[in-house]
Amino acid sequence: MAQVPQTFLDALAVRTWCGLALRSLGRAREEIDAINVYPVADGDTGTNLYLTLESATAAVEAVFAGHEEGDPSFADALRAMAHGALIGARGNSGTILAQLLRGMSLALTEGDVSHVDGTALRRALRRAADAAREAVAHPVEGTVL
Repeated sequence: MAQVPQTFLDALAVRTWCGLALRSLGRAREEIDAINVYPVADGDTGTNLYLTLESATAAVEAVFAGHEEGDPSFADALRAMAHGALIGARGNSGTILAQLLRGMSLALTEGDVSHVDGTALRRALRRAADAAREAVAHPVEGTVL
């Protein structure tokens, strides 16, 4: 039987996204490290992004583990992801990723929502990108921004 694609983002989708993104970054981190040239060619951007997202994923998993019955709320999952990224942020790229996730979380948890659709996610990602750029004193093209 064909599966109908999910058309909204909820707590389980946040958990799934974290896991998929972490696995994808795990496969790509050496390649990302190799193209890291700004502000210095220290070759750690992929690793820093991976470690930051690993912390975010662990925080989301902890929120799910803490709910014996049912799933956590959408807001709890998003807040855990953003907080986990913040406390585990590594390097400039990890800090910027944490700011992106925080901005997205803040935008998506305004009001009392259990899930959001694609339009709300698009607006949240735009606000998150703007917030991350504003958090950097001198944004430079070629960075994770």
